[in-house]
Amino acid sequence: MFPSKFDYHRPSSVQEAVQILSDNPDAKVLAGGHSLIPVMKLRLATPSALIDIGRIDALKGISRANGSLRIGACVTYNEIANSGVVQDAAPLLAEAAGQIGDRQVRYRGTIGGNLSHADPASDLPAAALALGATLHVSGPNGSRSVSASEFFVDLMMTSLQADEILTEVEISAASAGTGSAYVKFEHPASGYALCGAAAVVTRGAGGSCTGASLCFNGVSATAVSANGVAASLVGSDLSDGAIESAVSNLSIPDAAGDMFASAGYRQELAKAIGAQALRTARDRA
Repeated sequence: MFPSKFDYHRPSSVQEAVQILSDNPDAKVLAGGHSLIPVMKLRLATPSALIDIGRIDALKGISRANGSLRIGACVTYNEIANSGVVQDAAPLLAEAAGQIGDRQVRYRGTIGGNLSHADPASDLPAAALALGATLHVSGPNGSRSVSASEFFVDLMMTSLQADEILTEVEISAASAGTGSAYVKFEHPASGYALCGAAAVVTRGAGGSCTGASLCFNGVSATAVSANGVAASLVGSDLSDGAIESAVSNLSIPDAAGDMFASAGYRQELAKAIGAQALRTARDRA
C-alpha cells in the first residue's frame, strides 16, 4: 500500500525541526523510518508532514567524558553495537543493539527513534531502563531531561510532548566490578522479543552483590523493572541458588497475552530469561 499524501521537511538544526513540529501538530518526526514508514503504508498513521532529522549533525556522534556516555538520537544500532566506546562504557547497550532485527535494520534504525517509538517488544527500552539512562529532549520551551523510568508511559507512549524531540541519551559509564547482559527469547520470524531481559550486577571487593538491576521488554505494555528481584540480590553472593531464589517470586504486572504467547507463559519465560541474564552478568562482573 501507499501512504497518504504528506509534506516533507529536512531541517538542518534541532531548533528548526522543533519549530516545524510546533507549526505542524499532525507532523511526525522521521529518523531511521523502520517503524514509521510501515504503519504509514498501512495508513495506520497519516501524518500531514514528515520532519526528517536524519541529517542534523548535532544528533549524531558518540562521546565519553566525565564518567558519562552520550549518544546522539540519530546514532544507528550498528554504530552502537560496533562502537568501542559503547562496548567499554555500556556493554549492555551494545549487546542489545546488536540483536535488533537484521543488518539492514541495524544500519538504518536509530536509538532516538527506537526509544521514542516505545515498542514494548523492542530491545533498547529495557536496556535504557536497566542502565538508568537519562534522555535529553528539546522543545519550543527549551531543553529538559527525563529519566528512563519516567520516559516510558504506556503502549507506544512516552512522556515526550507533541512538540518535543529526543536529542540525546546519556548513560553513566560502567564502574569496576560491574557486569551486564541482554538475553532475549525472540519470535523466529520478526526477531521481536517475546521476552527480553537486561541485567546489570555489581560486585564489591568481597565478591558480594552491591547493586543490581533487572528489566524486561516484550512482556507488558512498557519496559518494566523487576525492582524486587534486584533488591533481594543486594548483599548476596550471586550464586546460582541466590539468583534462582530471587527470580522465583517474580511477577510481571499486567503481563501481556496475545496470539504468540499467553500472559502466564510470559511470566514463566521472564523467570527463566531473567535468571539467565543475571548469571551471565555475574560471570562478566
